[in-house]
Amino acid sequence: MAPYFQTVKSFADVPFTGEDGQGGVETEAFLAASDGLVQLFDLLGSGVFGFVQADIRGNINGVRARYDSHKDASRTLEELVQSEKNEPHRHATPCLVRLIRGLLFTCRALQHMQRDTSCELHVCFRRAYDEVLRHHHNFVIRGVVGVAIRATPHRHAFYTSIAQGEPFDELDVELARWLEGLDRIVGSVRAFLESGGFGKV
Repeated sequence: MAPYFQTVKSFADVPFTGEDGQGGVETEAFLAASDGLVQLFDLLGSGVFGFVQADIRGNINGVRARYDSHKDASRTLEELVQSEKNEPHRHATPCLVRLIRGLLFTCRALQHMQRDTSCELHVCFRRAYDEVLRHHHNFVIRGVVGVAIRATPHRHAFYTSIAQGEPFDELDVELARWLEGLDRIVGSVRAFLESGGFGKV
């Protein structure tokens, strides 16, 4: 089996439109990279964060359905949202809000993992959950999340699953690049959605 980052599209390779690279996020490439992120949760073990994985997959499908039916008006995520804003029943926009939220959670957890090399994975995901998702959930869901976080594999086991024999130092370089791209996308789309009143990430 090939290393994870050799099998998926990197968020670092998702282009921003515009000559200065400061335009919108290209929808098709973003969706391809998001599909790859869903596979990352498989490496966390059977059932762990299955609810997050299912939520991300469902929201990808919601955004993709809009893109497939309105491609000319949805070349970027920002165009997609703008094209839907005057419709009585918006579906893709709330899907995008929830998708960005899920991506932000994953991004923060893996950033914690990279910055604190002595920190176990469950601690990194707990920190990210408290920062990003906890205030969106009720008491029952928080309990389910707590169980899932405690079942997170050890850091070394997770790295081994992603690396598939690749040296860990090379993996860290690829992960840092992937996270930098993801962080830029999430930050840009989040600012667009919240400033435009389209939803709170």
